[in-house]
Amino acid sequence: MSQVDENYTRVSEFFIVGFPSLQSEYFHIVAWFFFFLYVTTVVGNLLLVLVFALEQSLQKPMYIVMVSLALSDIGFTTVALPKLIARYWWNDGSLGFYTCHFQKHMIHYFGSLNSLILLTMAFDRYLAICFPLRYSVLMTNQTMTGLTIFCWVIAHIFPVISTISFTMMAFCGPNQIVHAFCDTISLTPLVCGNASPQFSIAYSVAMFILYVPFTLIIISYMCIIISILRMSSGQGRTKTFSTCATQGCIISIYYIPRFFIYSTPYFPSLIITPDSRIATSLFYSLLPPLINPFIYCLRTNEIKKIFGRWVQKHKPITPTEHGQIAAVMIS
Repeated sequence: MSQVDENYTRVSEFFIVGFPSLQSEYFHIVAWFFFFLYVTTVVGNLLLVLVFALEQSLQKPMYIVMVSLALSDIGFTTVALPKLIARYWWNDGSLGFYTCHFQKHMIHYFGSLNSLILLTMAFDRYLAICFPLRYSVLMTNQTMTGLTIFCWVIAHIFPVISTISFTMMAFCGPNQIVHAFCDTISLTPLVCGNASPQFSIAYSVAMFILYVPFTLIIISYMCIIISILRMSSGQGRTKTFSTCATQGCIISIYYIPRFFIYSTPYFPSLIITPDSRIATSLFYSLLPPLINPFIYCLRTNEIKKIFGRWVQKHKPITPTEHGQIAAVMIS
């Protein structure tokens, strides 16, 4: 805990500032933007979960990890966006002391969880492409379910350590969070005294939980690319490479900008304005959950066929089609 005067006044709540340079006349536009983003993300990912629950044919390892990612994305956006929307819609940016720390914990929890899920997804694709004949034996539904549960549990460990550490620290000064949500970077400047040791620990933990999986993902994709280049079918090679390249772009968006945002305090020459830092954080945090359902699912032929079947099933019969059906029945 930081060494401060024992007579300090404890901060009881924090206030989410959001973009500090944003003019008040644009608040409602920003609120509508984030509201639309939130609804689209939740509906898109819930649709994936619904399809998986209703279609027995999708009870496969690949779709189990996709649903896990969808649930994680719903969780993250639900933790991060409602208070930001309230901030710009009703100027309600207040968060209780422990509510802010809970949001901080969940923000880092879902960040860690997504990193582990992406690693699991890459491992699944590695087995499917590099060991196609043994894939059904190596990766069963039970194995993937076990890996998924392990990810959801283990992702709590590091955020819990950071959260407990921060709740025990003294916050006696300003209470304005110059960010879109509570997290380690935004809370550290508000700590009384020297918080450098705690931030260094949090930074080391973040680098470990993010970039150890990222390194393993890169290694798995290198093996996948080698296997793709050995494929005899040109069409299969092109299709597989296209899918992996798209996933690689999403993974890069998720990981690479985080390094620069987290590392800014350690590079004095790397100057970034608060608005740019917040915009970058929202970009790498919210873009993947928004487009993941389209990247991982709607590009999958099996899911597209299911949607096509649903559309045909609920498509109203036109008079021409009704006449054709009647003619067939008469004949």
